[in-house]
Amino acid sequence: MLCAMDRYRLANRALWDEWTAINARAESFYRLDEFRAGGVWIRDYEIEEVGPVTGKDLLHLQCHFGADTLSWARLGARVTGADFSEPAIGLARSLAAEIGIAATFVCAELYELPERLDADFDVVYTSRGVLGWLHDIPRWAGVVARFMSPAGSSTSPRSIRWPWPSTIAPA
Repeated sequence: MLCAMDRYRLANRALWDEWTAINARAESFYRLDEFRAGGVWIRDYEIEEVGPVTGKDLLHLQCHFGADTLSWARLGARVTGADFSEPAIGLARSLAAEIGIAATFVCAELYELPERLDADFDVVYTSRGVLGWLHDIPRWAGVVARFMSPAGSSTSPRSIRWPWPSTIAPA
């Protein structure tokens, strides 16, 4: 029998697997045609917070189908994106190939990523809205720390929304 957190994690992955196809068609929000034509999805405040990325190695945790990851590549970074959804990673790889951007995409549960990826990065990045889906922020911070090079930096969204009932949210 699965515990509540395992049920949540499996349901969450199934949701993101399903949302990949939906989001890929969501022209009013994701605007993939605009992205394919050269758009960059990183917001100005994020670019300012991260700073110049030209020539830097950047890891994007919870990258979904990689549009933000590939946007960082368009800004000059060497990019690796990681996500737990196989359909999302498949779409990220095909999108990168379609637009001719070199990128690495790894499919792995966030907390298992250190077992699947052996590299250090100058920047470890998370997009807006991702931390609220996590059940263990201290463990997430450990994953971030594991991948940062000694002179590296990390950035995370400005706002966190907690989606779980108080019975399973960390204290």
